[in-house]
Amino acid sequence: MAKLACKICKKLVTGDKCPLHPDAKLVESWKGRIIILNPEKSELAKKMKIIDKGEYAIRL
Repeated sequence: MAKLACKICKKLVTGDKCPLHPDAKLVESWKGRIIILNPEKSELAKKMKIIDKGEYAIRL
């Protein structure tokens, strides 16, 4: 199954719902991904406003 990206938080998911935004639309058309392991210390996570660790789409 292809990973889908949440339109609100950009989190990549394999199911049919985003765990953070269950009502949000999920899209297949994303380009690039980033894996955040420690959002508190990551400059990129701060710029992207990511607060949870996980896999995120860079561009929707």
